[in-house]
Amino acid sequence: MKQLILRRLGQALIVLAGVALMIFVMLRIVPGNPIETMMGEHADRATVARMTAEMGLDRPLPEQFIQYLGNILRGDFGTSYALGRPVTELMAGAFGNTLILALFAALFSWGLGLLAGIVSAVWKNRAPDRIFMGFSLLGISLPVFLAAMALQYLFAFQLKWFPVSGTGSWKSFVLPAVALGWNSAGQVAQITRTSLAETLGEDFIETARAKGRGTAGVVLIHALRCAMLPVMTVMIIQFSSLLSGAVITETVFSMNGLGRLMVQAISGRDLPLLQATALFATAVAVLGSLAADILCALLDPRIRREA
Repeated sequence: MKQLILRRLGQALIVLAGVALMIFVMLRIVPGNPIETMMGEHADRATVARMTAEMGLDRPLPEQFIQYLGNILRGDFGTSYALGRPVTELMAGAFGNTLILALFAALFSWGLGLLAGIVSAVWKNRAPDRIFMGFSLLGISLPVFLAAMALQYLFAFQLKWFPVSGTGSWKSFVLPAVALGWNSAGQVAQITRTSLAETLGEDFIETARAKGRGTAGVVLIHALRCAMLPVMTVMIIQFSSLLSGAVITETVFSMNGLGRLMVQAISGRDLPLLQATALFATAVAVLGSLAADILCALLDPRIRREA
């Protein structure tokens, strides 16, 4: 088990280093000077040249990258060009809202997805199955921005049950969480249905029924526990995706989170802020995959033996 964790951790570090290099190179091969973008088209050449030298953008790329990696290892992501504040401070201020949004979205998607998957598996190929799977397919197919605007119009503008935007109270997170988590709920529902339906066909389920177990006991105590391994793996990966992929949702609902911060960095070509937010999103995805691998190994002895 220790060898598996160390090997996966080493692979994760290699991926992060490669992604850091890709982000660094891609942002610097884009035409144009980020200082000119930041200061506007009327900035004089002397000021642009001075700012470029102060920020080290006139140095050779290998030297810039070495300095960039060194700063990352020290936890220093530089200062935002546009906002004039340390990137670490900006990300720390926005991370709390993104984390709350991801938690709300995960609770919604997991609860609804598990319920829909269980009902569909128990009543497979009957009316409840078709209804729930239809809604799950709609959730997977519907773009996040469209779901967000529809929820915003109906429940905020028309019914006025929730705030239109912002992060003033817990109610502010309900609509964004539903918009963000609906897609994930559909995925959880389909995987739960497939895994649980397959488990319900196993011989030990028939044995449990022969011993007098009711449907609820068979499903919840025997079948669901065995069917949860692929579902839990997807849940962990989904949470990392929710944490790093809330760009559209936070923009539509004007939430001060990491996603909106990334949009601001892209629009202003703020290199330090854009590098940090992109690297954070990658790190969350890689760590989520690492956690899923470790969980699978803990729950399934066959994976530990193969490792």
